[in-house]
Amino acid sequence: MRMRSRQRGLGWFGMLFVLGVIALAAILVVKCLPIYLNQMAVARAVYKVAADPESGRSEPGQLRNALKRYWDIEDIKYLEPADVKVKRTQSGRFLSYEYEAREHLFYNISIVIEFADDVPLANAQS
Repeated sequence: MRMRSRQRGLGWFGMLFVLGVIALAAILVVKCLPIYLNQMAVARAVYKVAADPESGRSEPGQLRNALKRYWDIEDIKYLEPADVKVKRTQSGRFLSYEYEAREHLFYNISIVIEFADDVPLANAQS
């Protein structure tokens, strides 16, 4: 039996492994990217409502109506404006949200990503 002095290229099993890793990474990107884009829209909407100078004196219902306008424009999923809470602490009022986004990957495997944030309201008196 003669051994080659130099081997070149990638074998079939190596090629299948590399393609499998690339396919798994592509599936993860395709499934997770919309979730993170949605979270960016949620954060942008909450920060814009919280930064409004009138939001510090607004009632929770008025804040949720302002959030609903952003939800309608941005087509935000996974979280409803009613799930954004107004927290009162000693340091002021905050818009607070906490949610998890689930997305089916394949077969019986899903991915769950959790998001949470507390955004201080502008000109808020506790």
